Amino acid sequence: MKLLRLFLLPFSVIYGMVISVRNFLFDKGLLKQQSYNFPVIVLGNLCIGGTGKTPHTEYLIKLLKNSYKIAVVSRGYGRKTSDYILATSENTNSLFIGDEPAQIKNKFPEITLAVDAKRVEGINKTLSQFPETEVFILDDAFQHRYVKPGLALLLTSYENLYCDDYLLPSGNLRECKSGANRADAIIVTKCPSILSPLDRRFILDKIKPKYHQKVFFSYMKYGNFIPINATQALFSKEYYFQRNYSILLFTGIANPEPLEYYIESNAKKVYKHRFADHHYFTVSEIQRIKEFFQEIPSENKIILTTEKDKMRLMLPEIQNIIAELPVFYLPLEICFHESKQDEVSFDQFIKNYVATYYGNR
Repeated sequence: MKLLRLFLLPFSVIYGMVISVRNFLFDKGLLKQQSYNFPVIVLGNLCIGGTGKTPHTEYLIKLLKNSYKIAVVSRGYGRKTSDYILATSENTNSLFIGDEPAQIKNKFPEITLAVDAKRVEGINKTLSQFPETEVFILDDAFQHRYVKPGLALLLTSYENLYCDDYLLPSGNLRECKSGANRADAIIVTKCPSILSPLDRRFILDKIKPKYHQKVFFSYMKYGNFIPINATQALFSKEYYFQRNYSILLFTGIANPEPLEYYIESNAKKVYKHRFADHHYFTVSEIQRIKEFFQEIPSENKIILTTEKDKMRLMLPEIQNIIAELPVFYLPLEICFHESKQDEVSFDQFIKNYVATYYGNR
C-alpha cells in the first residue's frame, strides 16, 4: 500500500496544483461566488465519502424544521437523471433523485428537497417556487464554491481524520488539507459513544483548529431493525441478537466497517456482502443474495441492509424477489457529545447562526 501511494504521489501533486489554482481564483474573487441574504448551511468533507453527511443533514432538518421553512439542495449523486429536479411524491426514488435525497425526502416529506449539480441554480429555482423558504441546507457541497455559505460545516471521521490523509489518487482527499480553513465548524463523526477528555484533546491537537472554528464530536446510534416488507413482524434488534439469529448483511456504502463491527459484536453469525458506494443492485445480484440466504444452515436468520441501501431496493423487479424474505434495514441517528469545555453546544451553535437572520423564535 505504501509503495502504491509513493507511485501515485506525482499524480497527487498535479491534482493538488489544479485544485489549489481553483481555490485561489475563488479566494481572490476571480471566480464568482453567489451570496444570499438568508441562512445557507453547507455540509461536506475533504475526503471521498464515509463521514456521515446524510444523517448529519437529517439532524439539521430535525433541529430546525419546526421553527423554519427548510429546503435541502443536493447533487443527487448516482441518479439516472440530470439537471434540476424537485422531489415530489411521484419521483421520490433513487433513480430520479439519488438514494440519499430519496432517503431524506422519505423521512421528511414536509420539507422542500431538490437536486441539482449546480447548487446556485438549485437554490434559485427552488426559491422561485417556494419564496417562503427560510433556511437552505446544501448536502455535500463543501467543494462547490460557487455558493458562498453562511455557515460551512466540515465533517471528518474519527477513524480517518483528514489531517492523516493524502490527496487523490494516492489518498482520499478531494482537496488540500488547508481547505479545512474555510470551515466555520469541524465535526468529528463516528466517534465512540464514550469519548474521554484525553481522546478529545488528542484529536484537537491533530486537527489544530483555527481561532474562528468550533469543533464538535458526534457518534452514531443504531435504531431497531425495520422490515422492508409489511408482512414481516417488527421487533427490537435485541430480539434477534438474544435469539442468536444469523444475519446476512449486505451494504453499498462508502465505509461499512463501523456497521459490520456493530453487528458482529452482537449477532451469532454474520455473512457480509459488500458493494461499492451508491451501487445499484441488479436483479441477478439480489437473486444471488436470496440463494445464499436460503443456504444458510439456520432457521433463525434474516437479511439486513442500511437505510440508504434500502432506497435502491424499491424497484418493482427487486421487490418481487425479496417479497417473501425477512429483509430489514437499520436506521441510525446522530448524537453529539457534550463537554463542560464546550463554549456552546452544537444545537445552540446552529440556532444562533439562524437567529442572526430571524431573531430568536
